Amino acid sequence: MNRSSHFNSSAAQETSSSSDIMAASPVHMSGKSEARIIGSAVAGISELALFHPVDTVAKRLMSTETKFIVLNSPAQTVTNLNHAIFKTSAAEGFGGKVMSLFPGIGFGAAYKILQRVYKFGGQPVVLDYMTKKYGADFDERFGHKTGRTLLSATSGSLIGIGEVILLPLDALKVKAQTAPEQLQGRGVVNIFMKEGFTLYRGAGLTAMRNAPGSFALFGGNTAAKSAMGVGEDGVRATWTQDAIASCVGAVASITVAQPLDVIKTRIQNRPFDSPESGMTIFRRLMQNEGTGGLFKGLTPKIIVVGPKLVFSFTVAQHLIGYFEQVLK
Repeated sequence: MNRSSHFNSSAAQETSSSSDIMAASPVHMSGKSEARIIGSAVAGISELALFHPVDTVAKRLMSTETKFIVLNSPAQTVTNLNHAIFKTSAAEGFGGKVMSLFPGIGFGAAYKILQRVYKFGGQPVVLDYMTKKYGADFDERFGHKTGRTLLSATSGSLIGIGEVILLPLDALKVKAQTAPEQLQGRGVVNIFMKEGFTLYRGAGLTAMRNAPGSFALFGGNTAAKSAMGVGEDGVRATWTQDAIASCVGAVASITVAQPLDVIKTRIQNRPFDSPESGMTIFRRLMQNEGTGGLFKGLTPKIIVVGPKLVFSFTVAQHLIGYFEQVLK
């Protein structure tokens, strides 16, 4: 009886222990992961549907290597902008011009959804790890609020650097938007097999752009939330608060990253068989366009593309928070 009782007690303890493990960590982590994936994916799909034409306009303006604004001739400025934005459809009617702003939607869909899931879903994972490992040190050195902001910014910067893995899809999207003739008559498999690692052209500049850009995005977002007293201790932000915080982060990110983004875009829209280094493009840009050339497209990007980032970041943050509660 004693042996049987001891065996049953041990078995019950093991079963209870196994149940506790199954009920705690895997289910909890799975719910968090699912929430981050679902929230980020919905944000990426929504952003693509609403903002792909705007992204095309910004990319085409950044790729134009001539001055299109003529101060003493508004008519010439309009003509130059028309050709820069609509390319071969510049002489077509309204419908034709609108349709010309939807090239590369396939590459754009793949890139945007994967990028948002990776970036908005991945940064919280890195932040959780860094907070657990270095949170106390940051709090001690910088104070709790500043330390929390720097942890968020640093984790975002690391995620931004890793984003270069998706560069081939981004490069093909940019080519479809700015130089579609380079892809004409070629299938996706053929492009990847033939071009190989040339699709990673500009990877160094992309990492250099993403590091400060993502640092500013997530750091600015967290700083704004701290100022509003949300985002910590179980205090969920409202849609409005998420939007305000996203706006602060987005404007800071776009401005910081713009010079390198212009150079990256011009590297990517070069023909496959005629590459140029970032330094060569930078020298020519400074010689022909001056410092202002580094910020080409910044105004439309902040005014129009900025809301795209604000929109997707707001949707991702709010839905991740919502699904984390639902999937607990």
